[in-house]
Amino acid sequence: MAPTAAAAFLFLSPPRSRSHLHSKPRPRPRPTATAASSLSDQLEPLSRTLLHDKPTPTADRPTPEPTWVNPSRPKPTVLSLRRHRRRSPSAHPSSAPLQPLLRAIRALPDDADLADTLHAFFPAGSPPSPSDALLLLNYLHPSWPKSLSLLAWLRALPDGAFPLDTIFFNVALKSLRAARQWPHAERLALDMLRAGIPLDNITYSTLITAARRCRQFTKAIEWFERMYAADGVLPDEVTYSAVLDVYAQLGMKEEVLALFDRARGSGWKPDHVAFAVLAKMFGEAGDYEGIRFVFDEMREVGIKPNIFVYNALLEALGKTGKPGLARNLFQEMTAQGVEPNARTLTALAKIYGRARWGRDALQLWEQMREMKLPADNILCNTLLSMCADVGLVDEAEQLFNEMKDPDCRDVPEPDKWSYTAMINIYGSNGDTDRALQLFAEMLEGGIEPNIMSYTIVIQCLGKAQRIQQAVEVLEAGLEKGLKPDDRLCGCLLSVVALSSGEETEMVLSSLEKVNRNLVKLIRMLGEDQVDFDDLTKELKGVLNAAAPEVRRPYCNCLIDICQNHGFPPQRAREVFQLAQTYGLYSKIHSRKDEEWSLDLRSLSVGAAKTAFDDWMRTISERLVQHKDLPVSFSVYTGSSTHKFAQGLTSAFAAHLEQLAVPFRPSESHVGSFISSRDDLVSWLQISSSSVAIAG
Repeated sequence: MAPTAAAAFLFLSPPRSRSHLHSKPRPRPRPTATAASSLSDQLEPLSRTLLHDKPTPTADRPTPEPTWVNPSRPKPTVLSLRRHRRRSPSAHPSSAPLQPLLRAIRALPDDADLADTLHAFFPAGSPPSPSDALLLLNYLHPSWPKSLSLLAWLRALPDGAFPLDTIFFNVALKSLRAARQWPHAERLALDMLRAGIPLDNITYSTLITAARRCRQFTKAIEWFERMYAADGVLPDEVTYSAVLDVYAQLGMKEEVLALFDRARGSGWKPDHVAFAVLAKMFGEAGDYEGIRFVFDEMREVGIKPNIFVYNALLEALGKTGKPGLARNLFQEMTAQGVEPNARTLTALAKIYGRARWGRDALQLWEQMREMKLPADNILCNTLLSMCADVGLVDEAEQLFNEMKDPDCRDVPEPDKWSYTAMINIYGSNGDTDRALQLFAEMLEGGIEPNIMSYTIVIQCLGKAQRIQQAVEVLEAGLEKGLKPDDRLCGCLLSVVALSSGEETEMVLSSLEKVNRNLVKLIRMLGEDQVDFDDLTKELKGVLNAAAPEVRRPYCNCLIDICQNHGFPPQRAREVFQLAQTYGLYSKIHSRKDEEWSLDLRSLSVGAAKTAFDDWMRTISERLVQHKDLPVSFSVYTGSSTHKFAQGLTSAFAAHLEQLAVPFRPSESHVGSFISSRDDLVSWLQISSSSVAIAG
């Protein structure tokens, strides 16, 4: 968005430096990788240790040129450091005389015209006093139509019997904000402008926060800029924090930082809301250095995090992949006497689940039990998903049974996401019967399964070779109006790869009902006479129509199908190479001067075998061409330490043994295989005509 006059004022005013001399903009903290990685070992509170070392600007982020400031002119401020004065409770008059009128108004429907009722209570020539009018508006706050009706009646009184001030419009605007009625709020503000009624900071603050609540972020910025450009009104701290959140919601990180710096240069001490906004913004962007900047600023202004800031920081650290720092921050939080809430525990459970920290997950579980911490559906479902990630079956069953127990009031009743999480646990653990039993219980209890429930059950049945039951579950879902998504189609592809004979045709018949092009592509892969260009065109069409996150799983399954169903031997390699061309396997290769590596952790068993064979072919070609090779080679298949791991490491080890390739398990890294250049070159020379490299 092009900057307006207000934006120009904000962004061209001299930036603040740490010494407050305004000689140059303050560079953002950008620590080196070494400094960042060593922070996980710090034992002191993060708020004191996270930014111990101040980095120098890096080459890719040079220090901006100094900005000259006229020392004879004071630096313009961008916000008022005083909160707008509110009426104290003692200044409010008694409502006793108005009670009959209030009872009469409450008895009317929300959309009723209040004119007749008000005229009966305030006859002609006896308008309400300003204090009575304010009291009425405040009491009508829960009903925005009545607030507008009262305001309209006051404005319509003859001969200016009741001169309306800004404060009356502000009260009505707050009622509209609470009801999230943005169009009415903006219309009322425009009416104020047309009537020549000045808009003060409270007016603008209410409008901006109303637009933010209604997710009308562009409108919020428009009204914020008008404060400076049209009326010259300076926002207070509450308004400024709200505007920072608006810019952050729009992903305008540089604008947020510029506004923050200008306000800090004006002497602003940011509040908890502002720091929570910054933490959330940096977390969404995966900017770890930005999170460090938040800690630095909090320490500089001497503010301690509250529960909202801690939650925002925990969520941000989780999104930036820093589980150790998140754990330390949680420990600091409890040590400071800040009691965690459901959102805190939800964020921590997600972090531990993603990192698969079983021990820490158990400790969190026990801590929740001991402290009897609050739990809602989101937290309980997150805990169940965490149990699935780290393999805590017994703990998940205990929580789920408590949720189903009507006498247990500490946890909510299970919903469809709770059942889906438990089905996922049983399915991943290979307990197909229990997963099916829970799925049936879900249906009998009137809880409609979501598409994820169907996907997990079908995948579970496919892995158990119960193909017909998997098809029956899908057909039953289609009859109930289930609309399969790309993930479910990928699940059906994996079932095709695991099936054989008539069962394969059964699955393809069901898959054809939801994705005809996928079935067409599979049949083309099985035919020898299909031209490579035609195959390329069809695969490209299928991948373009699919969501980005399922494209690589699609190719994994297609390669598995080619290998498991005896398709022409070149087909698996063709699919793999096309997927490489489209960038789906671009990160599996790594080449350094001393070592080449192949990362197979995101591949299926069939795709991993195909990728390895293609890698060996590439190395063989370089050997024939007398090109340099590194001294060592390594392959990563993952540690498979997770209880529910599917065994890529063991399957790949069997493939290496079958080919007699001189790769051996690494003693220092579980799930890694290594080979030297001499051993591999010797094997390639001997096996140059084998199927491993024949193509």
